[in-house]
Amino acid sequence: MNSRDRVMAVINHEPPDRIPVYGWVSANLTDPITNMFGSVAAFEDAYEFDFAHLFGGPPTITAETLETARAAAGGNVEPATVLDMPFSDPDDMGAYADLRAQIKHHKDERERFVYAQTPGIFEALNGVFGIENHLMYLMIFPDELMGVYERQAQWNRRFAMNCLDLGVDMVHVSDDWGAQHSLLFSVATWREMIYPNHKITADAVKRRGAFLSLHSDGNVNSVVDGILDLGYDVVHPWQESAGMSLNRFHDQYRGRFTVMGGLDVQDTIGFANYDALEQSIRRVLGMFKDGGLLYCTTHFIQDHCTMDELVFAYDLIYDLVRRG
Repeated sequence: MNSRDRVMAVINHEPPDRIPVYGWVSANLTDPITNMFGSVAAFEDAYEFDFAHLFGGPPTITAETLETARAAAGGNVEPATVLDMPFSDPDDMGAYADLRAQIKHHKDERERFVYAQTPGIFEALNGVFGIENHLMYLMIFPDELMGVYERQAQWNRRFAMNCLDLGVDMVHVSDDWGAQHSLLFSVATWREMIYPNHKITADAVKRRGAFLSLHSDGNVNSVVDGILDLGYDVVHPWQESAGMSLNRFHDQYRGRFTVMGGLDVQDTIGFANYDALEQSIRRVLGMFKDGGLLYCTTHFIQDHCTMDELVFAYDLIYDLVRRG
């Protein structure tokens, strides 16, 4: 199996020749990784990463448009304003040049499985409203907010279709819903306002026969069945430090979707506890030798992680997935 075949086997609930591996390392550790390995790409090649998370494309709302709206509102932007706010053109293919280059590098040249980050609904608009205002608007402006969500959902669908046309293997919808112990809002709100707007992109991706994944930090236990109903093939990160038990996934959901995760940045890597780090890596990889897991960090590794610890972790991971 090459890397792409390996990842697709796991998503299709088939046994891989080994567990696929990746890690979100670039956001905070680019400089130290470059100092030691020459580049982040060289680090990814050294550990033979099997998949790649791609970022790029146009923003839904440009910074200039948002700045103008905030100035006109005297500060906070409310949902009624966003109903009429100009969105950027998701079909401006010139804005996808960086995505094209990443697809060439990872998929064409290294035979990795590639997935592109696309906006969700709630998370995408936190940047417009601010998360605290956004949560308040769910209560006081539900009708206007639903209209904004529908606009965002239609834009997301076009963005996702363009990513598939460029050659990505999976549309990765990023939409943080979870707090440390529960959702940020009620399950009823999720069902009424979030679910139907995710379904617009989810249905379009599934009609194309492509893979679909969800990123949500925090505890989303209460809506896992809804995530399944939407057709998600992969869920990231299934955060154990927020009460998302991998044992529960293994026993209850394995074979129905795949988890991308397993290396928790909140309490496992970056804390100079090498014994606990090794135990966690061995435990998780041992659970999924015959499939069900795309081994990955739960989020970007934080800048308090030293290069010594990062290399220790990935040396161990490299050895374990190949030699057990």
